[in-house]
Amino acid sequence: MSKSYPDALKISRRVLRALIKLNLLMGFLILALLIASLIAETWVMTGLGAPPTATTSNLYLGMRLIMVIGIGAVPLTHIVLTRLLAIVETVRLGDPFVVENAARLQTIAWMVLGLELLHLAVGAIAHGVSTKAHPLDIDWNFSLTRWLAVLLLFVLARVFEHGTRMRDELEGTV
Repeated sequence: MSKSYPDALKISRRVLRALIKLNLLMGFLILALLIASLIAETWVMTGLGAPPTATTSNLYLGMRLIMVIGIGAVPLTHIVLTRLLAIVETVRLGDPFVVENAARLQTIAWMVLGLELLHLAVGAIAHGVSTKAHPLDIDWNFSLTRWLAVLLLFVLARVFEHGTRMRDELEGTV
């Protein structure tokens, strides 16, 4: 007989709700930083470690593009977190193997793929605007693990879809 872990579900729900709020807060803060960089460019960019020189205009453009990408990542992350919370709710209710969860996993997979593409764009921008005199060091790295997670999410969505279809067929024959 399998054990029930109601505390783990309760903690997961709380953590996901907190992450949803933090994600929205981060989006707001990045937007505020972007606006501030347009209003008080010298002050903000100096604070970010890029004081103005004759050659920093491309660097500033790159930094602002990365801020825009950060803002664009907020809705994708929001969708991931809210769909994951909905899946946790179905577990709490006792029946996670429903067609809706297969669709939620599929959506999560697409959103995580989108986030990874945004991550690649950030790396490309940072590389494109960096110079020896003014490097844009954002500690960017490529991770095969995250791309494998995307693949795993797509596969898991199909497994859920197939499993729920099989269960529905089985219940129809009984």
